[in-house]
Amino acid sequence: MAVGTGYLLLGLSFMVSIISVKACVSTVEATVPKELKAGYIISEVNLQHCLNNMHLELTTSDPDFAIQQDGLLYAIHSTTIHSGERAFVIWLQDQQSHQKWKIDVTLSVEHNMVKREVTLKRSKRRWRPLPFSIRENDLGPFPKDVQQIQSDSSQNFNVLYKIYGKGVDQSPVGLFSVVPETGMLRVHRAVDREEISEYKFFAEAVSTDGVKRDRDLDITVAVEDENDNRPEFAKVVVISVLEHSEIDTIVGQVNATDRDAPNTLFSQVNYRIVSNTDLFRIQPETGVVYTVSTALDRETKDTYEIEVEAMDCKGLSYGLSSTGTVTIVLRDINDNPPTFKANKYEAVVEENKKDVLLLRIPVDDRDLVNTSNWKAKFVINKGNENGNFRIETDPVTNEGLLYVIKPLDYEKNAVVKLEVAAENEAGLVGSNKNWATIPVDVNVTNVDEGPEFDPANLFLRIKENEPNGTIIGTYSALDPDTKSSDGILYYKTSDPASWLEVEETTGKLRVVGNMDRESSFVTNGIYNVTVKAVDRSSKTGTGTVVIYLEDENDNSPIITNKDLTICEHYGQLGSVKVEAEDKDDVPFSSPFVFGFPKNHDQNWKITNEEATSMSLEQARELPSGTYNVPVIIRDQQGKSEQQSITIRICKCSNGQCVTSPISTALGVWGILALLLGIALLLMLLCILLTCFCGEKKEIVDVDNGAEAVLIKSNTEGPGEEVMASNFRAPAQHTTLDQESRFQQQSGGGVQDIRLSDFQKASNVYGGETLDGGMRNGPSSYLSATNSTMQNNYGQQFGGGVQHYADQNSTSIWRTNGLVIDQKLNGFVTEHDDRFAQDISHVYGFEGKGSLAGSVGCCSDLNDDSGLEFVNTLGPKFRTLAQVCRKK
Repeated sequence: MAVGTGYLLLGLSFMVSIISVKACVSTVEATVPKELKAGYIISEVNLQHCLNNMHLELTTSDPDFAIQQDGLLYAIHSTTIHSGERAFVIWLQDQQSHQKWKIDVTLSVEHNMVKREVTLKRSKRRWRPLPFSIRENDLGPFPKDVQQIQSDSSQNFNVLYKIYGKGVDQSPVGLFSVVPETGMLRVHRAVDREEISEYKFFAEAVSTDGVKRDRDLDITVAVEDENDNRPEFAKVVVISVLEHSEIDTIVGQVNATDRDAPNTLFSQVNYRIVSNTDLFRIQPETGVVYTVSTALDRETKDTYEIEVEAMDCKGLSYGLSSTGTVTIVLRDINDNPPTFKANKYEAVVEENKKDVLLLRIPVDDRDLVNTSNWKAKFVINKGNENGNFRIETDPVTNEGLLYVIKPLDYEKNAVVKLEVAAENEAGLVGSNKNWATIPVDVNVTNVDEGPEFDPANLFLRIKENEPNGTIIGTYSALDPDTKSSDGILYYKTSDPASWLEVEETTGKLRVVGNMDRESSFVTNGIYNVTVKAVDRSSKTGTGTVVIYLEDENDNSPIITNKDLTICEHYGQLGSVKVEAEDKDDVPFSSPFVFGFPKNHDQNWKITNEEATSMSLEQARELPSGTYNVPVIIRDQQGKSEQQSITIRICKCSNGQCVTSPISTALGVWGILALLLGIALLLMLLCILLTCFCGEKKEIVDVDNGAEAVLIKSNTEGPGEEVMASNFRAPAQHTTLDQESRFQQQSGGGVQDIRLSDFQKASNVYGGETLDGGMRNGPSSYLSATNSTMQNNYGQQFGGGVQHYADQNSTSIWRTNGLVIDQKLNGFVTEHDDRFAQDISHVYGFEGKGSLAGSVGCCSDLNDDSGLEFVNTLGPKFRTLAQVCRKK
């Protein structure tokens, strides 16, 4: 397919003449009409051998012409060739290697040109015309032919052309149309490039039978710009510069905009200042404004207005122009110091007055108001050496406010001369002036004043504990007018501890109390007393006596934690930390020396001594209980006193002492079972003895149990400690006098248990005798209680019990012995379990008629276990035993 875009059908019959090249051509010459329309094809340049065709960038030096990648050279704007000839350059650049190649193009105008052979083949007509353009603001007449499109299918079919898109059936509707039979495009009215710079629409070729014979063609129509817009300034143009700037200082930039096509001559603006001024200039191409004088004084004139002209076409005479007003504002610098409105100021104030406004000092400043260049800052250069005055600035009026903040004394100085300077918050710039100063006289008026102490604060240094009646100093006052103390009386107004007395007429200070440095009224060793002086006219004055009390060694170190607790841990020796303090100061206090008094019990020792603390540690394992430990603590000078520390040793839970519950190895039910087993065993033995004895039976009179009554011990408390050494048995033939005893602690008294009892019980039940200690045979499991019971009944029954002991009874005794042996081992240690409540106790028999019989360890049980008869076995067992014994 082809399009007839090679020649514009405008009645021109000119031909193009091209010089062919076999390689990349260096020149192109062509003959063209004088008037060239946009889209006119000039040449098809052969670029096949020019560098790398795939990466060529093609440009022309003449903006009215362009070249495509396939080498087609054409006019992109309608133009006229003046002087019969036009030359420009085609630039070719390889985008990869950046190599460049130049082709010179020369266009010549030849009238009555005849078609001739050209060395370059004409391109095939294509269904894609080159972009073409129309001029904006065209005067017509309309409709006006623009371009003709044609499809190759028209050679075989009768083709009708249709167009659609922007400018056709889309806004602006009806701008373009096409002649269906010929494909001629027409424009129907003038266009404005500033509204729409380019139109894109589509064309289609349809045969008369309604069949589309080719693909739709996209058409681009560019609008050629005309210089129909003037440069425009913003409504308000304001630029600024500091006053007194140097010549050629940039003030700012002026900018005007042009709606014509950018980067064209129609939009290139130049500037110039129209109004008469010798203070500023403007650069034509950029619009930057510069100063040309240093005489810009804001205090003389702070704003300038200049008129600036902006003209397109680079300011050429045929360009369009407009003017605008530019406002130049001078920014302030601090070139004017404040000035006083008077040459001297005076003020009057009464003596002894303070925090009083004396004077308002006004100033003038020509700099910009409410800026740091204008705001005043006042300084007192002279006369305020004692700090009696303060000056500050009123933020509203910018005046100086002079205050007296410390009372003045007429008798010392009746007139105070000050020198006040006025400065700015900002430093001076561009001026050789100095800050202005002014004298200010402050006149002090006399007032009848009260007495004055000299000095106002009297410092005294004395030792603490000075005896009563000691005069430590004199504190007197003077009348400031007469410089005399005559007629002045003195009184205390503050003496918190009542330690001093002030003589009314002389002001002597006398001690009347124990001045203790460690008192709560003393802070850091200093005690203050306030004294008042009253003259004849009842005018008063006050002064302070500051007493520094020197320390003496009048305090011994004191223990601060006297009640301590040690939590008991078996196999470990506990300790506590004891801390002390001394109210005296160094060198009458710490570091302390800790020790014990003579003849102490050696149960405790001191470890980990520090400056004010030490650790008190058990020297040996001690039983639970409360101990009072005497301690002596000495300070650096050896001053000390004996103190007592109470230490409680106990079992703990969460660091707190807890009361130990009643501990028993056998338990209540174990004791009941043991007693029941013994009773049943004895009844069985007695029955057996009765059955095998002679036929004669004797009746024994019961003596109301008198012989079975237990005898109380007079010991009120626990007996001797049961240690391992008490359990050592004598030789096998040990006599009764050589038998060792041990005391068993109980709630009701102490029961003496002989070692021979253990031996007898052992012989009865097949055990071994105790020899140097209890062995691991069955006899070793017999407790003191069981051995005593066995010995008593063995004697009453004449030793016959052992002949009737069977294997079952022996097993019972052995089983009970295992538990009892654990109890005996507990006596060797010193823990609380050795005082358990399950140890047998001795009680008195109540006598005949007692419902309870003998009172035992289990008599306080109130449960219905069916064992109540155990409490009444004592008297009956004895009677039964006597009967069996006689048999």
